[in-house]
Amino acid sequence: MDTIQTEHGVPARPTTVARASRETLEDYTLRFAPRSYRRWSPGVVATSALGGIAYLADFSIGANIGIQHGTSNAIIGILLAAAIIFVTGVPLAYYAARYNLDLDLITRGSGFGYYGSVLTNIIFASFTFIFFALEGSIMAQGLELGLGVPLWAGYLVSSLIVIPLVIYGMKVLSTLQVWTTPLWLLLMGGPLAYLLVEHPDSVSTFLAYQGGASGVSLSAVMLAAGVCLSLIAQIAEQIDYLRFMPPRTPENSRRWWSAVIIAGPGWVFFGALKQMIGLFLAVYLITNVAGGAGFANEPVHQFLSAYDQMMPGWLAMTLSVVLVVLSQIKINVTNAYSGSLAWTNSFTRVTKHYPGRLVFVVVNVAVALLLMELNMFDFLNDILGFYSNLGIAWIVTVATDIVVNKYLLRLSPMAPEFRRGMLHDINPVGFVSVLVAGGLSIAAFFGGLGSGLQPYSPMIAVVLSVLLPPVLAIATRGRFYLRRTDDGIREDPFDVHGNPSAAELDCQACGDVFERPDMVASATGDGAVCSLCLATDRDGTHVLR
Repeated sequence: MDTIQTEHGVPARPTTVARASRETLEDYTLRFAPRSYRRWSPGVVATSALGGIAYLADFSIGANIGIQHGTSNAIIGILLAAAIIFVTGVPLAYYAARYNLDLDLITRGSGFGYYGSVLTNIIFASFTFIFFALEGSIMAQGLELGLGVPLWAGYLVSSLIVIPLVIYGMKVLSTLQVWTTPLWLLLMGGPLAYLLVEHPDSVSTFLAYQGGASGVSLSAVMLAAGVCLSLIAQIAEQIDYLRFMPPRTPENSRRWWSAVIIAGPGWVFFGALKQMIGLFLAVYLITNVAGGAGFANEPVHQFLSAYDQMMPGWLAMTLSVVLVVLSQIKINVTNAYSGSLAWTNSFTRVTKHYPGRLVFVVVNVAVALLLMELNMFDFLNDILGFYSNLGIAWIVTVATDIVVNKYLLRLSPMAPEFRRGMLHDINPVGFVSVLVAGGLSIAAFFGGLGSGLQPYSPMIAVVLSVLLPPVLAIATRGRFYLRRTDDGIREDPFDVHGNPSAAELDCQACGDVFERPDMVASATGDGAVCSLCLATDRDGTHVLR
């Protein structure tokens, strides 16, 4: 690799590592988030994480499934999906906050192996640009309605506006989310409160709405739940914030746990509520506004119709556009940020080259822009229903490995491992589980297992992802989890409270200082080396034998 010179003429280190060392920009993209960087309180981290769920796609999702299946089926499906998402999200959020790792690093040691989790990274990266495109489409609809901006130009604006905000990572994102959340809550909650007070009959109309269904049916509930379950991968975006939680101590334990649960799996209750509100507003449009059925699933029209009754038309339009733009920015900075982490992780492991997270911010935004220009909003339910099978297979498999294989069977190592040389390349426990569960559920989704099973494809993914990991762990006796059990460093990796140690070590390869959990002894016998230097070590010089 090429070298660079420091300003004092000291021997240079590889440019790949030099770029990655600019942690104020890179946010510890590929590694453990050290204690020295995690200076936010549990409350700030939680508020920042919840700020990322301000997206308006929930309103469209709720409206679409309700219009198709009716209010009763939609609500039952929403609640069923929320329960599954919450239960599977608890162990993932705990591991991220406790060990300060993103979900890819957790996935590596929870049944997938060092290279095996590239598969799930691709699944997650797909989630981020799908939802980026959905939110960008909604923003473009608002700009067209309020300012007359053509849709194609609105797509471009909604894509480019987030890039400058994402460059600086958590430091800027946390400030943005904390300061904009109160305004967002006011703009969203005001119209709803007005309709409930001024039009109380709208509640009974909403509850009685049957849409395209003729009553409650299990198949309709499952189809509705399947669309909602596409959001299961949102926990990975929550974790991209939760990994910056401070250490858990006896003094902050209650606040720590509250923040982890509320901002981790607890996000889904806010999401479920937004889906129900979206359906409520859609039903109001359909029954009270001329031609409302034609745009009842578009959030900008949902809120504009409510604002129109509260204030002059020009102000109603202004606030509707502000709400749409603010929501889009709040979620799409998270989508672009998390997607860039996922792509960067995969690219660096496969190529042994670190190009910098900013490259993949642009890549993620470009793919999302292409989807917008292809008008994916018109195929929302089909896209989300298909994607949910893959997202479920990944998230449920990792959650099962943590709960069952780690805590019950004790076949998976308790502490998550992510460092090269410590893991096997591929662990069949998780890798095979996702391929089988995802593959069969997708086949069911397209009718390949018969029309009777087609509505139940998400449940097939859930059941197989719960059953397969322990079966495969027992069959392989857990021998594919760790390649080594000793990383060659004598210092304890944890402090007295069980938190990752803050002890600092020099990296023999790049010369920088990193905390103990990020380090592994070098195979050269000359000290320790950091996880990123290991990841970019093309010749395997430092990889333990």
